Amino acid sequence: IFGFMINFSAFLGAATMYTRYKIVQKQNQTCCFSTPVFNLVSLVLGLVGCIGMGIVANFQELAVPVVHDGGALLAFVCGVVYTLLQSVISYKSCPQWNSLTTCHIRMAISAVSCAAVVPMIACASLISITKLEWNPKEK
Repeated sequence: IFGFMINFSAFLGAATMYTRYKIVQKQNQTCCFSTPVFNLVSLVLGLVGCIGMGIVANFQELAVPVVHDGGALLAFVCGVVYTLLQSVISYKSCPQWNSLTTCHIRMAISAVSCAAVVPMIACASLISITKLEWNPKEK
């Protein structure tokens, strides 16, 4: 069930990112505020993050830890960069398509996400493997 729900979430995330891409593309045709390549790079990174989620869902941590962890890294890093790029696009489209408050909220979420990625990578590199059984006598 867990793997299915992550796959479904990755699919919905990809659909949302593609929808956002098309909305920004249409808005950019009306009032040119960003280069189309910037929007496309954002879409590609977001979709790669969704593929990372699919990898996490389909490769169990105990069976293939390297692939599972690589997918998780891909999902987190690409997801954070996607939110950061979307925040920049929001600022560039302000005030016609977004309010300044919306831009600030998106950038705050992006900043918190960026700040969380570094400790996540550091802590994940310190952990060797997850154990299924824990003995209370172990440290």
